[in-house]
Amino acid sequence: MPDLHSLLAELFGGDDNRAEEVVYALGEYGVLTVDALCNRYNEGDADTRWWSVRALAEFGIPKAMDLFRAALEDENEGVRHCAALALRQQPDPASIKSLAKLLSSEDRILARLAADALIAIGESATPTLLEIIESGKQTARLEAVRALAAIGDHTSVSVLFGLLDDDSALIEYWADQGLEKMGIGMVFFEPD
Repeated sequence: MPDLHSLLAELFGGDDNRAEEVVYALGEYGVLTVDALCNRYNEGDADTRWWSVRALAEFGIPKAMDLFRAALEDENEGVRHCAALALRQQPDPASIKSLAKLLSSEDRILARLAADALIAIGESATPTLLEIIESGKQTARLEAVRALAAIGDHTSVSVLFGLLDDDSALIEYWADQGLEKMGIGMVFFEPD
């Protein structure tokens, strides 16, 4: 088995296919790998930061979660996207506020990835998503409703019902999808 130094050299060597293979081998070195990747993230260029976050996504430890939250604000778009994907893969309730801020991002891919990470976190994200629906920008509200629809938390039922008359057809669509997922679809009956 190659040593950690050799694996890290391959991870950051510029061959994306080989780097992806190496990601899984790094797990054998546990906390040593995490420390090395965190150091590389802090010292590296955008490509190094991206691969550091990608590799750390395989480790569900607090130190990696702290780095993912920091990487959500990285200057590089690709690193931010990778961090949101990492938080989807390793759901972290402590990241709810950081992810929620991104729902109104002008980078709509980042907003979508942040919503996906909130979906992965699940019901503990519901209160924050409900706040966004109440007072967020329209683009953030749309992602919040989509996330609530996917989460299916029954505490959101009354808000989702209220959104069935929203000015946005997309918000109405996701509210309806959420209600249907929870088994609360519209029921029509013929009066006597």
